[in-house]
Amino acid sequence: MTAIQEPTSPVAAYDQPYDYTRVELTEPDWRRFPGWHDVTEAEWRDAQWQRVHCIRNAKQLRALMGDLLEERFYEDMLADQREMATMSMLLPPQMINTMAPNAGTDPAKVTEAWYADPIRRYMLPVRSDRDTEWPSHPHSERDSLHEAEMWVVEGLTHRYPTKVLAEMISTCPQYCGHCTRMDLVGNSTEQIEKHKLSLKPVDRQDAMIEYLKKTPGVRDVVVSGGDVANVPWPQLESFLMRLMDIDTVRDIRLATKALAALPQHWIQPKVVEGLERVAGTAQRRGVNLAIHTHVNHAQSVTPLVAEAARTALDVGVRDVRNQGVLMKGVNATPAELLDLCFALQGEANILPYYFYMCDMIPNAEHWRVSVHEAQELQHAIMGYLPGYATPRIVCDVPYVGKRWVHQLAEYDRELGISYWTKNYLTSVDRENVSNADEALQQRYPYYDPISTLPEAGQRWWRDQPRQP
Repeated sequence: MTAIQEPTSPVAAYDQPYDYTRVELTEPDWRRFPGWHDVTEAEWRDAQWQRVHCIRNAKQLRALMGDLLEERFYEDMLADQREMATMSMLLPPQMINTMAPNAGTDPAKVTEAWYADPIRRYMLPVRSDRDTEWPSHPHSERDSLHEAEMWVVEGLTHRYPTKVLAEMISTCPQYCGHCTRMDLVGNSTEQIEKHKLSLKPVDRQDAMIEYLKKTPGVRDVVVSGGDVANVPWPQLESFLMRLMDIDTVRDIRLATKALAALPQHWIQPKVVEGLERVAGTAQRRGVNLAIHTHVNHAQSVTPLVAEAARTALDVGVRDVRNQGVLMKGVNATPAELLDLCFALQGEANILPYYFYMCDMIPNAEHWRVSVHEAQELQHAIMGYLPGYATPRIVCDVPYVGKRWVHQLAEYDRELGISYWTKNYLTSVDRENVSNADEALQQRYPYYDPISTLPEAGQRWWRDQPRQP
């Protein structure tokens, strides 16, 4: 008989670049805020209460915070709204409650905690956050992805051969400072006069449905906005049922940050019952129905968010996936990304799907990372998560579309200019068929934040003529 040799010493432990520790989800106590001291759990779980008590201005924030925030924060916030903000202020209580949850009650410490908080940094920008020399890249644009240019009918962007984006509405339950659709979504700010949808919702939806009936090559519809949580449920359900009547539509994705920012919406009975009807129809017709949400930091993943995601899965939605945005000061380190992914995947049944590089909209340079930084982050997170739950980091290149960050064709690191190609024609290209080959061979530029460049590159950009 062969003897089994007992180990004489414990297996050596190795220091890993990232150490996983399971962290169970918690709901921060909203009663720590003076203005919500008497709010009951039933009120907190009520979607209408959440909507009514959104914070929209400095006066409401002062009433909520009492003496917890120092005056310098309000002055900084108001300066940003006057000079820089591309999105108006709209913060549901659920989202505010995830900001600086352990800051205590000392005003100086609370103020510093708010300045440092990752969710505050992108949901409630202040003037001192912004890049002082390059708040906007010289090539930034209001509609940086040219989505409206690719409308085939109002609100329906046909960029990819088999996929379309249906913008159902131009409002959200919350407004993110980095919104890629800042040209259209939300109220006008002191800096930005927003464009408006002109058609009535019923006419716009009719036009979308008619286009899809006549375009059988489209099989995948992203139903977005704005946020579908702001579409009255009977209207949204009717549109989804009409989509599923089109035999060639095989994938439908509902885009909603509200799953994380206002999960109360997605657990209210009328929405759950309606979602179950839609999901049941999708299953019978062989249509893949998914929800895509937008979570950028692990603090946002709370038990209510997990409840909303699991409720959607329980009633038959095939997948709940996350599409985050890479942002400095929020999630642009390997640990921040992995913490978020483990919270989503391990605790809330939300699949980490994409992390987009922040788009080149005005006044967004302090959030953006360079392509090489994104490549390093993709490398750093590999091997920790299950393969199916390891998110892809993508660059949404103007006139091209989503590309993995390693798919560039050429990269000038000194000037921060990368070049990308595409393998299909967009609706813009198809308007001029004679240029089809040229469009497929063309290289399209994308630009790193100038602050990330070596000094020679920064000097080159300083020497270029500035746009008025």
